[in-house]
Amino acid sequence: MSDYCDFARDHPVHQAYHDTEYGFPTDDERVLFERLSLEIMQAGLSWEIVLKKRDTMNRAFDRFNVNRVAAYGDEDVARLLADPGIIRNRLKVTAIIANARCFHTMREDGGIQAWLARHHPMPRSFWTKLFRKTFRFTGGEIVNEFLMSIGYLPGSHDVSCPIFGEIMAQMPPWSRIDPVIFNET
Repeated sequence: MSDYCDFARDHPVHQAYHDTEYGFPTDDERVLFERLSLEIMQAGLSWEIVLKKRDTMNRAFDRFNVNRVAAYGDEDVARLLADPGIIRNRLKVTAIIANARCFHTMREDGGIQAWLARHHPMPRSFWTKLFRKTFRFTGGEIVNEFLMSIGYLPGSHDVSCPIFGEIMAQMPPWSRIDPVIFNET
């Protein structure tokens, strides 16, 4: 089993995320925005910190409602940076707001869901370049974890993990293509 699958089993913080969200395909805009935002917040920190602060971050960022966050201004940034319940990093907070605006703009062409589908499949390195060109604060590890978490890249679960079968039953995007595409050259 993968390290995360082993680690998350019976873990009071990680198990629910591992068993019900990580790697499961979704096209829900709010979920996609939340997941990208949480991955951004995690940069340089442990995933456990993010999961522990997730409820508070959801409240602070209006449940990651794209319209609301896209409309945030300087007062909202100040409010967020003063909130001890979230990860208070100006670059991360302003990136999340900018990314909400990007999600909002993408609606003109079918939304983030259509954008992801239009660019799938491609290797991780190409995804990273595309995300860096499109969004803020999206390095390679953030992009990789985001795409694995929503079913666009393989690797979220080991094939021996019981959750792997549940995910495969939903046919995540990565499972529908030739695995050669994921080999970096």
